[in-house]
Amino acid sequence: MSRPGHAGEGRPETGPTGRAGRARAWAELLRLPALFTVPGDALAGAAATGGRANPRTLLAIGSSLCLYEAGMALNDWADRAEDAVERPHRPLPSGRVHPTAALAAACAFTGAGLSLAALAGRPALTVAVPLATTVWAYDLSLKHTAAGPTAMAAARGLDLLLGAAATTGTGAMSGGVRAALPSAAVLGAHTLAVTTVSRRETQGGAPLAALAALTTTAVLSRLLTRPPGKRGSPTGPDIGPRAEPGTGTPSMPATTPDTPTPTPTPAFPVTDALRTALTAAYATTVARPYFHATLNASPPLTQRAVGAGIRAMIPLQCALTARSGAPVAALFTAALSPLAARFARKVSVT
Repeated sequence: MSRPGHAGEGRPETGPTGRAGRARAWAELLRLPALFTVPGDALAGAAATGGRANPRTLLAIGSSLCLYEAGMALNDWADRAEDAVERPHRPLPSGRVHPTAALAAACAFTGAGLSLAALAGRPALTVAVPLATTVWAYDLSLKHTAAGPTAMAAARGLDLLLGAAATTGTGAMSGGVRAALPSAAVLGAHTLAVTTVSRRETQGGAPLAALAALTTTAVLSRLLTRPPGKRGSPTGPDIGPRAEPGTGTPSMPATTPDTPTPTPTPAFPVTDALRTALTAAYATTVARPYFHATLNASPPLTQRAVGAGIRAMIPLQCALTARSGAPVAALFTAALSPLAARFARKVSVT
């Protein structure tokens, strides 16, 4: 953001109605700190396939970022009348951003997201189209229905699958992308819990939703910390490539003659410890806020629980990536967490 200039420097006014004020209004509208929770989806999807991130993965990340911002702008446009009563300080009801501009931004971000997905290849576009459709359907019609949380969970799962499809360059029914489905289900379950809590964040009074979210966190943490086993083994859920017994090397998903074989990801001695540490970080991020919202579901505590659930996306993505045998990608994703926390102190993520 621009900083106010000193008198006599000839810079334009940057007060609340100046350039800096408009920039801050758009930052609030687009929830910029929440953007740091997006790249980990594609990286977790790439890791789940057993492949390495490549230029198509970067295009998938760009597509995800655009579609996420489309959802943020469209969300406030659709809720502008409700926000005028419950959140009059938001950019649209306060008049700092015009509703038409917000809708135009949603359309532009959607077009950019689909274009980037197309550049990543037809398989990526095949996932990006239903992802964009889900985003628009959620904001315009499903948000206040019983299907709202499920739609949001589906969108987050599709975002992870977008990274998987782009990385492998194969269709949604290929072995590589099918291997990412369990990771997408875990991420979707967390999103479902957070979204359910958020439905009453301005009114409060949903202790059962917070308790359900706390229980979901405990279950997902247990799944992530269980040692990987063979596919289909009762020793653990199938949420990523598994190490073949005695080799220490992740087994590769089935391929067809038209499907490129994913590059094996080497095993690291520290991967198990890293996965455990990241899972602990995920659980501790949300456990206390969820517990407090369970005891007292007031609007401030409920909103704090929702914010914690959004921030917990990053350590959850990291744990999924590490469990899939990609510790370097997991650490890269983890580095986004302090940046998200820093920007969240300036702009709210909810």
